[in-house]
Amino acid sequence: MIRRIREGDLVQVIAGADRGKQGRVLSVNVKAGKVRVEKVRMQKRHLKPGRSGARAGGIVEQEGSIDASNVMLVDTGAGGPSRVRIQRDGDRRIRVFAKSGETVPDPTS
Repeated sequence: MIRRIREGDLVQVIAGADRGKQGRVLSVNVKAGKVRVEKVRMQKRHLKPGRSGARAGGIVEQEGSIDASNVMLVDTGAGGPSRVRIQRDGDRRIRVFAKSGETVPDPTS
């Protein structure tokens, strides 16, 4: 399976309660088809003291996962979300925005 969304990509939520929010992808679960995006679908966990190492107890907020079909990559050149297609460049596969035709910036750089 070709992954069109990778960790570090800038995405926009297109469906659900958080529609319109933008953020960076924190993690991708390819098997389940889910992604975690920063500041999207915030959930609260109530932890007892001593859990998870030497952490003090309390309420911890963390991002929940949403379906990958509910997010689109943001094309900064076109100014909004865009579909992504795969182009072949010799032996490499390159992600390209469908609207502008520009290559998707590498999230690691």
